[in-house]
Amino acid sequence: MFINPMLLETAADGPFSHQDYIFEPKIDGHRLLFSQQNGRVRLYTRHETECTNQYPELLTPFDNDILLDGEVACTDASTGRVDFETVMSRFQAKKEPRIQQLMGISPVTYVVFDILRYKGQDLRKLPLMQRKEILSNIEMPNQHFGVIPFVEAAGEALFEQMVAQKLEGMVGKLQNSTYESRRSPAWQKVINWTYADVFITGYRKEEFGWLAAVPTDSGRLRPAGVIELGVPPKAKKAFYGVSQQLVSGEDKNFVHLEPRIRVKVKTRNWYKSGMLRSPAFVEFVL
Repeated sequence: MFINPMLLETAADGPFSHQDYIFEPKIDGHRLLFSQQNGRVRLYTRHETECTNQYPELLTPFDNDILLDGEVACTDASTGRVDFETVMSRFQAKKEPRIQQLMGISPVTYVVFDILRYKGQDLRKLPLMQRKEILSNIEMPNQHFGVIPFVEAAGEALFEQMVAQKLEGMVGKLQNSTYESRRSPAWQKVINWTYADVFITGYRKEEFGWLAAVPTDSGRLRPAGVIELGVPPKAKKAFYGVSQQLVSGEDKNFVHLEPRIRVKVKTRNWYKSGMLRSPAFVEFVL
């Protein structure tokens, strides 16, 4: 059974505390719905893409039929930190030998944060804290399952811990919120952003995008990704007013520029390849 998941509202302005909220660590994996019906387990992403075969370690059934919501994640063996790229490798693996190989190298953990159905009963209209209580009393089927911890009211203190541990951030949820299959302000995320200054070395000819580059140890620039997010119309207008004087060449897809324009971006983190992950414009650096 698939149910459209409840989605987080646009990120809050910053960490906050409130007596009506609980706060959970934000896990840097991908959303996963665990469905067990008539004893059969099926796994789905938030977009209803079935990924049952990719995660054999999660196919141990519960004692009763159940529908869970959570995040599937992997940790980096060298650092012990949650690693988004590793879980994406697991998700993208389709052939059985590769799946088995990766399961041995990079086992996943399913971090459960909500329960939607249990023993044939729809629980979505119950307040969040009541659903949490039901979830806390259910025995997980193996060591690859865990229930996410939470704190009541003290969001700012939790966020400080997330920053210290270099985790993705936190989620604040109204304690009395029911489960709605839509984006809801009852659930808010607070991202632990990483900031970087980059040079703009070009732009796309078709859809919007600025080519970003960063200096290497030798002082040369290397590509660091494409900025597509967070650029207001005023900043776009200012950019194109200046950029025409800096054109150094072009190809089929891009106009290339002398690296004179510098901007600050915020990003969730850096990929191991050295590329920015979903960089968003913050401001020009003058």
